[in-house]
Amino acid sequence: MTYFPSADPAWEHVDPAAAGLDPAKIAAAARHAAEHETPWRRDLAHMVATDFNEVPPDNETLGPVRPRGGPNGLVVRGGRIVASWGDTGQVDLTFSVAKSYLSILAGLAWDRGLIRDLDEPVCRTVDDGGFDPPHNDAITWTHLLQQTSEWEGTLWDKPDLIDRNRSVGGRPTSGRKGTHRDLRRPGEFWEYNDVRVNRLSLALLRLWRRPLPELFRELVMDPIGASASWEWHGYRNSYVEIDGRRMQSVAGGSHWGGGAFIHARDQARIGLMLLNGGVWGTRRIVSSAWIDRMLMPCPLFANYGSLWWLNTGRGLYPSAPEGSYYARGAGGNLTWIDPGLGIVAVLRWIDPAAADGFMRLVVEAAQ
Repeated sequence: MTYFPSADPAWEHVDPAAAGLDPAKIAAAARHAAEHETPWRRDLAHMVATDFNEVPPDNETLGPVRPRGGPNGLVVRGGRIVASWGDTGQVDLTFSVAKSYLSILAGLAWDRGLIRDLDEPVCRTVDDGGFDPPHNDAITWTHLLQQTSEWEGTLWDKPDLIDRNRSVGGRPTSGRKGTHRDLRRPGEFWEYNDVRVNRLSLALLRLWRRPLPELFRELVMDPIGASASWEWHGYRNSYVEIDGRRMQSVAGGSHWGGGAFIHARDQARIGLMLLNGGVWGTRRIVSSAWIDRMLMPCPLFANYGSLWWLNTGRGLYPSAPEGSYYARGAGGNLTWIDPGLGIVAVLRWIDPAAADGFMRLVVEAAQ
């Protein structure tokens, strides 16, 4: 039976052997993660301004940024912690891990009927000018969630052009990042683009008519016993007024600052809830139907679902099982969920080149 920890910071630890894991291999995996720190500086303000290959004014930071801590993380099996390293209570930026949290909020909207049909054009429920013809009116929720929207425009002073021809996940490009590429029809081209994810965030805000961090706390984080230390920010210019209330539209990453500030234990709680089919203890958080939908491979890129990374064909991490899925953020931030092994692992500030080696050790420990 899966154990669900009570409110943070309480969380039972168990000897790896009692969880069916080889203690020496799990200890080696923890050492591997701790000893392979990301090459990113701890001065994240510098990294935000320089690591995305942008020149002024495209690289202007709009949201809060703070220095990061050191490598840390934990491995959970059966709901109990079998290994941890570093300061798992260190609250840091997560970069694009926040995209996967937007996916959960989209799923909660779908579960409640706010999104009637994921393949319906967004303009039918969100009428704010952002999905007007002749191009953007064909964009569906699925397109936004799978990064195939080809949305065209400028949001919070950032044009979508910034991320055209962006290479992520080993995908080739036809030109230099930030240069012109003729747009395809929505649904015909996969491209990782933060401006478009921020457009999804704003669409969800308009749909819910409540700040997304407020909803995330109420519907997800409080029910799973998360801490009160996490934060989710947008930009200094990403405010809108809805029903007479001024609300900030949050960022789906930390590309220009902002995004989710959260520690490893809270991330592991989210992972454990998803591993358990959307249920925490006796309480359903999100439907299993949504989890199945968010893990459907994008037809244009099989290693991507609905703002979650997939290991289809072991294309991302050869050492991990094909059924693994991930919330991934720049700088070496990773939540790894594997239903077959029954494992959730959170890695903070690991060298991305070392992540597969960590998974290999954990898989070997389970054999």
